[in-house]
Amino acid sequence: MNKFDFNKQLSQKAQLVNEILQSLLKEQSDVYDELYDALKYVLEGKGKRIRGALVLWSCEVVSGNMNRDAEIAAAAIEMIHAYSLVHDDLPSMDNDDIRRGRATCHKAFDEATAILAGDGLLTLAFEFLAKEIEDSDISIKLISQMAEAAGPSGMIAGQMADLKAEKMYGDIKLLEYIHTNKTAKIFQCAAIMGAVTGKADTNQLGTLSEYGLKIGLGFQISDDILDISASSEQLGKTAGKDAKADKMTYPSLMGLEKSKELARQKADEAIAVLEPFGDKAKILRDLATALLERTR
Repeated sequence: MNKFDFNKQLSQKAQLVNEILQSLLKEQSDVYDELYDALKYVLEGKGKRIRGALVLWSCEVVSGNMNRDAEIAAAAIEMIHAYSLVHDDLPSMDNDDIRRGRATCHKAFDEATAILAGDGLLTLAFEFLAKEIEDSDISIKLISQMAEAAGPSGMIAGQMADLKAEKMYGDIKLLEYIHTNKTAKIFQCAAIMGAVTGKADTNQLGTLSEYGLKIGLGFQISDDILDISASSEQLGKTAGKDAKADKMTYPSLMGLEKSKELARQKADEAIAVLEPFGDKAKILRDLATALLERTR
């Protein structure tokens, strides 16, 4: 598959996820008006929906097609990601003014509204998994997986370690801990959720779990690289902010070229992991390559 065809498929999945998010949000008729506006503003941001697409593609690889459970899971993980960005941009965190090519939530509204909007997205993600998934066993598995990946031993742990690592000398082991928890575990969660909704067996679940973790770490390494090599216009967020905040990144510890080599290694490892799926996993192989080659 060439780059154009892959981007077209990703765009189609992103559009589907956006439609599901809009539909689910419209059902929230009791939300306070200004809070609803903030939730809508965040979810309408032009995200690539890579995590949601990963859920859908993982389900397809296992079962041959998407299903409603996978669609709900894809929307839920994008809500988790959106909440994390809203809070990440707050003045007390990374203090950023731009996200997805426009004003961050606390700039478009105010800081208190942004905090509550992030809280709202986080809570709604779990509510939808509880209410919209008919099979209670699948619902419980999805909720448990997402709570673990996004919670204090996952994404929040990584974010905390990232904040504490600013302006201090670190090592690769600490940096890998930060990136694994802050970013890679959510990718791993997306792959697992797709596998669960596709009713994967134990081996398939393990394979997709390992794949998700590897592309997630590769994604974050590439993100570190883009922060110093791309413009704010390309990224849709402020470029160079990691260096300005004196954050620990792969380029700051290893240099640019070695960071690129490590990102390539992670993509190659992720592709190799998919061997048991054969040709059925071609789209996931293409995803690993696309994340390595992205420019934003």
